[in-house]
Amino acid sequence: MAAVAGAVRIAAAGDIHCGTEERDRSRVEAAFAGLERGIDLILLAGDLTTCGDPAEAQVLAEICERVPAPVLAVLGNHDWHANRTHEVVATLTRGGIHMLERSSSTIDVRGATVGIVGLKGFVGGFPDYTLPDFGEPLLRQLYAETTLDVEALDRELEEIADADLRIVLMHYSPTTTTLEGEPRAIWAFLGSDRLARPIGAHRPDLVLHGHAHAGAFEGFIGAVPVYNVAVPVTGRDFWIFELPGPAEEPKVEQQIVEKPAV
Repeated sequence: MAAVAGAVRIAAAGDIHCGTEERDRSRVEAAFAGLERGIDLILLAGDLTTCGDPAEAQVLAEICERVPAPVLAVLGNHDWHANRTHEVVATLTRGGIHMLERSSSTIDVRGATVGIVGLKGFVGGFPDYTLPDFGEPLLRQLYAETTLDVEALDRELEEIADADLRIVLMHYSPTTTTLEGEPRAIWAFLGSDRLARPIGAHRPDLVLHGHAHAGAFEGFIGAVPVYNVAVPVTGRDFWIFELPGPAEEPKVEQQIVEKPAV
């Protein structure tokens, strides 16, 4: 791998739940405005809107139009609620947000190539709480949907294999290590360890997700660091990560944006 000239600073957040009320707009505007200079990438780990209304997406799009750093994002379950994702994605894209879904993008940052694989992910569960590929067609369809995510994650990680830094951005969790604090009875609906298999095989530098509001911030898949950046977990508008180079471990900086008082 080529040497990285300078550290790459990433601001990450999940579950910002943008709405159309003025207080929602003000909250999200303040979060983005509070980011200091020197942020290279902004990564949003799904649940960008409250209920998947294109009008909610428009609020975020208008805010991100004024953001100088590239913004990349994936959808979450809330963004699917109104079943208008085509409109939501189109709206966010017009605002300059690079939407990823079972896809990847490579960006040059400070002399380094940063490859980001993005997907929503899906449910399926973890050992002792696993949904099987058996039974009613609807249940097997759910299993098949997660299979598509696993296949895409493997394919796109291979696509960015030559990048200096490799990041996975998703909404659902690929590991139980960031679910501790959530009731175990609902773990099957918070993610799937099937998503961990391509991560463990390709060993990206960093994995980010959201969704588990009562989960843990820091986890792992083997030696790969995994972080739950859902705002209810971090207690911050954004958490700042610094990746100094491919030969070093990613570092979590002190957060720099305080969550505004409600």
